[in-house]
Amino acid sequence: MDIVSKQREKIHPHKFIMWVAIGSILMMFAGLTSAYIVKSNQANWEEVQTPQAFWWSTAAILLSSLTIQMALRAFKQRAMQQYRLLIALTVGLGIAFVVLQWIGFNWLWDGGVRFIGAGAGQFLYIIAGLHALHVIGGMVALTVIFLKAFFGKTRSYSSVPVEVAATYWHFVDLLWLYLLIFFVWLG
Repeated sequence: MDIVSKQREKIHPHKFIMWVAIGSILMMFAGLTSAYIVKSNQANWEEVQTPQAFWWSTAAILLSSLTIQMALRAFKQRAMQQYRLLIALTVGLGIAFVVLQWIGFNWLWDGGVRFIGAGAGQFLYIIAGLHALHVIGGMVALTVIFLKAFFGKTRSYSSVPVEVAATYWHFVDLLWLYLLIFFVWLG
């Protein structure tokens, strides 16, 4: 086997770090949702109704997952105009997700769901807040590749940065779906 073949078999260091981070994040959310289950069995547990805005935000993030995958394909095909359009659309959908989440949490807050008490609110805010931090990280990555797409000079067509951003964005998307289903199912 030659050196080039061996190089192709290795995972890129950025991808490796991303997968390690994803594994760590999954463990954190598994622990938090497990604690939620244990706490929800208390006698004075108060359930939380899911805001309508969360369903719209879910549609936005699902669409953004589709657009970033299409953008990655366009980048690999060197269809840079299409890539730019799809990255811009992905960033726009990411912003829509964040705005709709904000609306949903304001609705919960206005409805009396707070950090205090024996209800789901304290867990909901902590878990969703941690998810929001990861979404912000994803938005930073999307913004960087967006800026590079429009203002950077492409010297190499390495798709690794776009692949890493797309994989992480898909992860944030799937994590939100898990959390939404989890909270709807357990209240």
